Amino acid sequence: MTRPGSERLVSTRGGGAVTAARAVLTGPAPDGGLYAPEYLPYLSLGAIEALAGLDYAGRASFILNLLLPAFGAEALSEAAGRAYSRFGGADAAPLRGLSDDRYILELYHGPTLAFKDFALQLLPDLMSQSARLERDSAKRLILAATSGDTGKAALEAFADQPDCAIAVFYPREGVSEAQRLQMITQRGANTLVAAVRGSFDDAQAGVKRLFASEAFRRSARERGYTLTSANSINYGRLAPQIVYYFSAYADLIKRGAINAGRLVHFCVPTGNFGNILAGDYARRIGLPIGKLICASNSNHILTDFFESGVYDARREFLVTSSPAMDILVSSNLERFVFETAGRDAARVSGWMDSLKHNGWFGLDETERAAINSRILSGWTGEDAVREAISRVWKTCRVLIDPHTAVGLDVLERVQPDDGNPAVVVSTASPFKFGKEVARAILSGVPEGASDFDCCRMVAEEAGVEVPPSIEELPGLPVRHKHRCEPSGMEEIVAEMIA
Repeated sequence: MTRPGSERLVSTRGGGAVTAARAVLTGPAPDGGLYAPEYLPYLSLGAIEALAGLDYAGRASFILNLLLPAFGAEALSEAAGRAYSRFGGADAAPLRGLSDDRYILELYHGPTLAFKDFALQLLPDLMSQSARLERDSAKRLILAATSGDTGKAALEAFADQPDCAIAVFYPREGVSEAQRLQMITQRGANTLVAAVRGSFDDAQAGVKRLFASEAFRRSARERGYTLTSANSINYGRLAPQIVYYFSAYADLIKRGAINAGRLVHFCVPTGNFGNILAGDYARRIGLPIGKLICASNSNHILTDFFESGVYDARREFLVTSSPAMDILVSSNLERFVFETAGRDAARVSGWMDSLKHNGWFGLDETERAAINSRILSGWTGEDAVREAISRVWKTCRVLIDPHTAVGLDVLERVQPDDGNPAVVVSTASPFKFGKEVARAILSGVPEGASDFDCCRMVAEEAGVEVPPSIEELPGLPVRHKHRCEPSGMEEIVAEMIA
């Protein structure tokens, strides 16, 4: 039996329900919560097995039609076809085998070489359809904080789109050189990029303040704009990410590695918790997932949470080689604990209020047991990351980036010994982190070598070409030079839309 999902979403903090289209246009809920479906669709094993006969765009349109039924099957099919034609072929999310029971799901073959492309290449279409469904003609002011990949993916998707403007904020010292250049060289008359003094958490908190400021929202409305988000706090970002879990499972069926119904574990390098949350939703929809494994780097706040039941952000922030996980406040965890608490919005509001004002919140024993039945976790340090990149290259001749290395290292230590296969969700191209990869797989890397020198050395060693979108970066003109304190973000955006 296959059952479509709800056309309405509710706030994790108890606000009234809205249509999915309104949630896509709004981003976070007005009460500060995040939107979650009233109920999810359900797919039978037969329906999941049938996905093996479709290409990625076909799988996406099928799943999204169940998640967003009001949007219409034809419109979603056309949108998926447009979005995933930009991924270099029908196999937008290839599954690479490392051994008989271990695989990498490569999610970095889109325009900006990161998994964020899967949702953000689709989001402009989803917003346009949402505006049509809601009869909403306002211009959109899209705000995003980024630890590196979301920013470029969002900018690429919305650059020069009519009736919208997009502002992206990134931590000044918290992204790779390739990620930084991808953003500050971005074309588009409607784009703004600013480096924020501080961490990703500071940038994310600043964006949330703008959403919460009635004065700022009113000022934007006076200029014809309504605010929305390109971060995964927007349900329009989250829904398309559910698809690639089903796609990976369908590919395992297609190659004869599993029969429909066999459990598969997924290990997800995790920062803001959106990627692994999409896997949890996929499991709730019917995908036979055994364990979701939450892999963290040296900022192991999520590992500590799953081990203790206490989420405590009162700790030192570390800058690592895997910046997408350099996060101390994981926004999408709110949706996860909403489900854990039996959708008790008052309980979630109390937790989020405690996190905001006290820096921590804690679950009771029943709630802690509930999360431990669904999630395994682990973390790895910088030396182990480099060793994992080196080990996979030497043994499998596969290049991986530092985030994928975190996932593989954690998987090797915590994968259940039950004979079921495991998939590591690989989130970014190794060529976005050329220096880290070169130092892991090559000897004698010159001390002063740039990221791009290192990319060329890695490409020569591997017998491949540096992706053109990376190769061209050093020669592109810098178009965005804004820098600000977190407190100055509002002023920059106000100038943009003045």
